[in-house]
Amino acid sequence: MSQLLSSMAGNLYKVLVKMGDRLEPGEEVAILESMKMEIPITTETAGTVKELKVSEGDFVNEGDVILVLE
Repeated sequence: MSQLLSSMAGNLYKVLVKMGDRLEPGEEVAILESMKMEIPITTETAGTVKELKVSEGDFVNEGDVILVLE
């Protein structure tokens, strides 16, 4: 099991995955809006989305858990 963490603080503009989705390395899972820029958040490992810890519009800090893969 692995966790995907936010790389910086900002608002989650869009969540691109849902529970049960199968992800491959490099796949975009969310778009973070910070300082008027859109920053894609990608996964580094393959796995299935076990749990989403955030929703669209949520504010996240650097290091916050975005989702859990199994």
